[in-house]
Amino acid sequence: MRWFWIDRFTEFVCGSHATAVKGVSLAEDHIHEHIVGYPIMPNSLVAEGMAQAGGLLVSEQYGFGELVVLGKLAKAKFHSCVRNGETLTYRVEVDSVRESGAAVTATAHVGERLHAEALLFFARLGEETDPLQGARLFRPRDLRHWLTLVGVFEVGVKADGSPMQESDYPLEEGVTG
Repeated sequence: MRWFWIDRFTEFVCGSHATAVKGVSLAEDHIHEHIVGYPIMPNSLVAEGMAQAGGLLVSEQYGFGELVVLGKLAKAKFHSCVRNGETLTYRVEVDSVRESGAAVTATAHVGERLHAEALLFFARLGEETDPLQGARLFRPRDLRHWLTLVGVFEVGVKADGSPMQESDYPLEEGVTG
């Protein structure tokens, strides 16, 4: 089972910043199971939503062709609770990109209210396999599907303002950037 903590991107500027949203619903089991009788979105899952938004922004820097994983969540601060019926807006901004990975500043808002802020570090692993099972940890075709589902190619623009094109990212099995 996959867990997606963003519903869609509303803005995606390659190498710069992105904005994504997540609607919080009573239909989600984690809302009821986190604190029984007090349905709220767990802050750990808010952090994961910021990481997913930031990870996709960073992954584009490597042509979406390599595995990028959250390496460190630093300076995380949470200011309030997120309840059912509210919409989280994640804003992520690339601070630095290096050959080994990248740093991203992230915030989560509910309306105008700042809910969370964090500094995220991502590691670039390239094409890796699970040492215990020998299975590939990264499947480009799965990433292409996810990018389509969350609307990256619908709203995404390159640094020069031109629209991102799905064809610019050859995400087929065995092809890496």
